[in-house]
Amino acid sequence: MIARAKSPVASALGVALRDFALGASKVLRIGFLAPLTGPLKAWSAPGLDGCQIWVDRVNAAGGIKVGSRRYLVELVAYDTMYQPERAFQGAKKLILEDGVKLILMNGGNDLSFDVRRLISQHRMLVAILLPSDLSPDTPTIVAPSEVHPIYNVTGVDWLKRNKPHLRTAAMCAQSDLFGLPSIATYRAAFEAAGIELVAERLFDPATTDFGPIVDELMAADPDILCWDTAYEPFVHALTIEAHNKGFTGQLLSCTCDNYAELIRRTSPEFMEGFVFQFPDFDDPRLNDPRVTFEQPNAFYEEFCRRFPGTWSAVSWEYASTLELWKSAVQRARTFEPFSVLALMKVGGVGPHAFGEAAWWGRDLFGIDNALVGDWPVVTIADGRARIQEFCSIIGWWTEHKEVLIKHMRAMELMWDQREQLAAWSWPDQARQDS
Repeated sequence: MIARAKSPVASALGVALRDFALGASKVLRIGFLAPLTGPLKAWSAPGLDGCQIWVDRVNAAGGIKVGSRRYLVELVAYDTMYQPERAFQGAKKLILEDGVKLILMNGGNDLSFDVRRLISQHRMLVAILLPSDLSPDTPTIVAPSEVHPIYNVTGVDWLKRNKPHLRTAAMCAQSDLFGLPSIATYRAAFEAAGIELVAERLFDPATTDFGPIVDELMAADPDILCWDTAYEPFVHALTIEAHNKGFTGQLLSCTCDNYAELIRRTSPEFMEGFVFQFPDFDDPRLNDPRVTFEQPNAFYEEFCRRFPGTWSAVSWEYASTLELWKSAVQRARTFEPFSVLALMKVGGVGPHAFGEAAWWGRDLFGIDNALVGDWPVVTIADGRARIQEFCSIIGWWTEHKEVLIKHMRAMELMWDQREQLAAWSWPDQARQDS
């Protein structure tokens, strides 16, 4: 019997179908290692929910094609409770048991020496929200979506240009790896803006009574009260105390999650003009052509429908990172971290959510692993978080970098200072492992 030759179209279709079938049974796991309970929940759980929206959309479209195979995506989450030991155990589980190809983290206290060493040993690609955690000793850690704390300079600079009558500020923050780098950044931003810092208070993250803290700050009669990068429960408690104690000046903070509740607990007039750094994604200005986040208004609508009342500063950030990573994986045709990272950073620029940005950070973090460009300044206007301006972080840095480095170094937060600390701790750790 003579076999019939297949038509070119039929052959191509058969290859495509076989290719999809090969990939359909494959699963690609992505780890999510962050505090899903406790005071940092608002900076983690909504981000995990945003990731789930991204995963559902990718899987509905057939998954991710890597080389000749397709992979469905699965999220594997681990709650660190913001405890270093749990973060280390979670990192081991995700890498050694679950076989994840990317880990998404908040950073801060979760990114301990032990976790960093584990990441280095396994060449794991890790995306964080705190560029202040970057250093050359862990080159596979990147910050592609959030550029905390340096974006905080834009809010202060905007106030300088739009409300020049504000001349003094008082500030507080919890004493941890979210609060401390932010303190250094706000110090630099106030100095560059010619705003005098008249009071400053660091508090223990276990603090529950914020009345005395607000009393201390208001005693200096500041024009601005700044909550630094305080957790959502702290921002709420501090703001309510300031309202109850009769503060009538300018409020400034890195975040203001669930601001509707603050309006309810204080008043629309008191919250009007509150300056922070994170918009709701139904903001009309996110339809600007420079914005690369795909259909931000539709994403916000779906998020609010599926996870009502939980939108926060991080709801979109991890999803934005995943889209950048997916593009690099498909172009690299592999999950190998250094190949993927090279494709993410090719040309030294990349599509940040708020526009084209540069891979940057060597002078501040020791490595160009932060994707930095413009960042929005947001105010509460008529009860809604609304973008007032997209401001250039690198533009501010170019003019004032010596000031920021001075304050980061004074608080021993520069990458080389942290690297020296790690080097001193290595012998003790090595003895424990032996």
